[in-house]
Amino acid sequence: MTLSENRPWRGVLVATALPLRADLTVDLDRYAEHCAWLVANGCDGVVPNGSLGEYQVLTPEERTRVVETAVAAVGGARVMPGVAAYGSAEARQWAEQAAEAGCGAVMLLPPNAYRADERSVLAHYAEVAKAGLPVVAYNNPVDTKVDLVPELLARLHGEGCIQGVKEFSGDVRRAYRIAELAPDLDLLAGADDVLLELAVAGAKGWVAGYPNALPRASVELYRAATTGDLAAALPLYRRLHPLLRWDSRVEFVQAIKLSMDIVGRYGGPVRPPRVPLLPAQEAVVRAATEKAVAAGLA
Repeated sequence: MTLSENRPWRGVLVATALPLRADLTVDLDRYAEHCAWLVANGCDGVVPNGSLGEYQVLTPEERTRVVETAVAAVGGARVMPGVAAYGSAEARQWAEQAAEAGCGAVMLLPPNAYRADERSVLAHYAEVAKAGLPVVAYNNPVDTKVDLVPELLARLHGEGCIQGVKEFSGDVRRAYRIAELAPDLDLLAGADDVLLELAVAGAKGWVAGYPNALPRASVELYRAATTGDLAAALPLYRRLHPLLRWDSRVEFVQAIKLSMDIVGRYGGPVRPPRVPLLPAQEAVVRAATEKAVAAGLA
């Protein structure tokens, strides 16, 4: 699937890991090179300032420069920043900054400083939609404790607040309910380890983690899955799944950065309060990554 000017969230959009130097400062030159490398290897775009990009521990200046760097590297139509914030006003400001930078869309978590009710969720998305960019909702009830159930997503879409949803609940059955209630709402696979199931169910995109380390194999998997070529998709999915499942674990940032290091990219350290993987965890990720490299998937 080629980049869509009207729906730039379609295809493989990589939730980019952010390269940090040994002193934990942001290496924007490396980040620009990484974004360009992902697109050169078949990915359709990038999602800066998502959870994988450690946005929660960035300063406002860093968040701004990360978006600007991505746009300069691959063009604004390929960039869909995360604009999550505790307050709706701040989230709208990040969406406005994305618009000024030339981005084609933004991705937004529900309010999650507390367990927001439906009225709060609706007000939050309505406020950020005022920035003028298309909004892709990000449903991650595991971490946020706020669940954008299909009925609520349909209402958000019906009121013009969202155009797509990154679905991270892990419940692939929701794909069919969302399609029934809101046929024009684009479903994006949000967890790497249910990519095949959601692609078969009609997902129009993948906001992905492991392409940071394995872009070509990941894009091959996505294309095969979304075109119904299960003979190609299923064996590749089985080979990649020992790594893809780390995207749904607490240590997903550390795991993906370690895999990047192993394949010859730069993953680098994480900022506190994240800490390095335990030796046993590192051994599992290392073994799975080295097996993927040996199979020619890197």
